[in-house]
Order: sequence, then C-alpha cells, then structure tokens
Amino acid sequence: MTSPNQPGGKARFAPAGIAFLAVTSIGWGFNWPVTKYLIGYLPPLTLRGTTGVIGASLLAILALLWGQTLVVPRAYWPRLVLAAFLNVGCWMVLMGFALVYLPASEAALIAYTMPVWASILAWPILGERPNLLRGLSLVMAFAGMSAILGGNGFAASLSKLPGMIMALSGAIGFAVGTVLAKKWPLHLPPVSAAAWQIGIGCLPVAIAGLLLEKSDFAGLSGNGWLLFGYSTIVQFCIAYVCWFAALARLPASVAAIGTMAVPVIGVAASAIALHEPLGIGQIAALLFTLAGVALATQS
Repeated sequence: MTSPNQPGGKARFAPAGIAFLAVTSIGWGFNWPVTKYLIGYLPPLTLRGTTGVIGASLLAILALLWGQTLVVPRAYWPRLVLAAFLNVGCWMVLMGFALVYLPASEAALIAYTMPVWASILAWPILGERPNLLRGLSLVMAFAGMSAILGGNGFAASLSKLPGMIMALSGAIGFAVGTVLAKKWPLHLPPVSAAAWQIGIGCLPVAIAGLLLEKSDFAGLSGNGWLLFGYSTIVQFCIAYVCWFAALARLPASVAAIGTMAVPVIGVAASAIALHEPLGIGQIAALLFTLAGVALATQS
C-alpha cells in the first residue's frame, strides 16, 4: 500500500480518520471469506486477476475525477513495476492458491504477519538494526503459524502445508515490496499509484487465468455475482480509498495497528459465514499473530 506524504506537526486522532479506518478493516476483513467462497466457483488466477483489473480501472477513473494525474515519470517505471509485482502480482497469485488449501481464517492470519517480516527485512534493506521488540514479534509470528499447523492433527497439518508456504511467501513478498517502497518511494498521487500497481500486477494474472484455467462465469449464482462485485468494488475501490483517507488523518503507526482488526474480522466472518472451525488452535494463532504485529509496529 502506498501512503501519501503527511504534513509535519503533532498528529491528531480525527474521528473521520477512525471511521475511514473502520470501513477499510471491515471491507478487507470480509473479503477473506468472500474470496474463499468464490474460489469454489472460479479458479484462483481468473478470480484474482479479473477482479483486480476491473478494480484498477475503477480506481483510475476515480483518480481522474479527483484531479489526480495518471502520468508516471519515466524514472519511476522500474520501481512501479517492481512494487506491482511484489505487492500485487505475487500477493494475488500466492494468496489465491493458498485459499485452495487453507480455510480463509488461517490464510488471513498468515497473511497479516506481513508487518513482522517487514520489520525484520528493514535491517538488511534499510539498515534499521533489529531490536528486542522485533525479535519478539518474529517469535510471536512463528508461534501463531505453529498453532495453525498443529491445530488439527498431523495429517491435517500436512494437507495445509502447501497453503501455508504460499501464504507465507505472499506475506514475505509483500513485506519486501513495502520495505523497498521506503527505500525507493513512488512520488505519485495515492489513488493513481494504487490503480497503476493493481493494474500492472493483476493484468498478467488475469491473462494467465483466461489462458490456463477453465472458468465458468455463467455458473455464478446471483449471490455469486454480488460477492464478485464486493471483491471488486469494496476490496479494491472503497477500502483502498478509505485507507488513503485514514492515512491522511491519522498517524501512520495508528493506521497500521488499526488494520490488525482485518484478521480478527476475517476469522470471525469465516467462522459465521463458512462454518470454519474456531477452536483453541485458531484463537491461539489469532492472539499470537496480533501480538507479533503489535510488537512489530511499535518497534
């Protein structure tokens, strides 16, 4: 996610910023069970790619309506493509396939270990030396994944392993992209930057899906199309726009901690809507993951 430059001075907790952050967390949180449901009807590459391309197009229209330029200076193209590959392309592909093997709740928990990996990777990439809090956050992240892996017995754990590897790879890839964005920032308007990154990252995914997968859009029910619209409009447009609005009104650290509500909402919504298990293992994984992210964002 690209964050706009914030003015200096003492940060204030604007009520509107909290409201925008709540909309973002709810929108992204509910999208985990929505995507898990849709993958039962559409293959991962097709689903993730097409929703992303449509969402990017809508974001580009919004950017133009709000007077934001879509022109990218030539010097920024390499870093823009790299950001799109790591933050969007890899994320969409790996998380999409992870949801084939994992419940939505567990995929969401692994995905949101991203701030932990970003805090660790800041050492070799940015020269930010690790401290005790970052070390503890890494321990919490591994504890959370161990709770997921060992929650349902050895056989179930082996069946989850491919999904866990893909979700973890997606989270680390996103973390690399986040840290590199601090090293090589994109000085672009926030909504147009999101539109470009999502579009560049999702277009090859959509093309690969249409060429390699067999998709039956006609087989989607009315509810399926509504959820497809949710995954497109709410995930990529409403939630992203509210995220940037929250960043403009809140300290970045507060906004980052606020997104910890996303896996909580994802776990709860998946248990209610998809009847996924919500036992001691899942609750322990949730607590460990939230503790790790909280430590990472405070370090």
